[in-house]
Amino acid sequence: MWRAGIDRDQPTGLAAYVVVEALASDVLALGQTVIVDAVNDAHEAREQWRGLARRRSVALRYIEVICSDRVLHRRRLDGRQRDIDGFVEPTWASVEARRANFYAWCEDRLVLDSIAPLTGNVQIAMAYLRADRGIHYRSPRNDVGSR
Repeated sequence: MWRAGIDRDQPTGLAAYVVVEALASDVLALGQTVIVDAVNDAHEAREQWRGLARRRSVALRYIEVICSDRVLHRRRLDGRQRDIDGFVEPTWASVEARRANFYAWCEDRLVLDSIAPLTGNVQIAMAYLRADRGIHYRSPRNDVGSR
């Protein structure tokens, strides 16, 4: 959005979610699977994905990734350099502020701890995604079960 000329002082958080939702909707319309990697710290963000799943009659599954070791989390954050043009890396203070305002989860979800080995977490996530769990939405036009 910044490269397209949106001023950096403008709130881009909601706009970014709207852009990703539009892209995800188009991909789902093609019959493909979508994985959205987003903080989803607000009720409204999660409701956005529920609405999309309802509109596209697809299952919705949440995976929450945490880091239970705050020292390790901070070390990882401080050592991270993504080199995204125009993107300022979050600070530990901004992470703490976001954590303080994080809307508690009420939805079913898989929780993975990033201190566990990556390969194990990936296997657990893949098994969770393959299982017939999650929130299913069915279009009134479908006369058979949900996907």
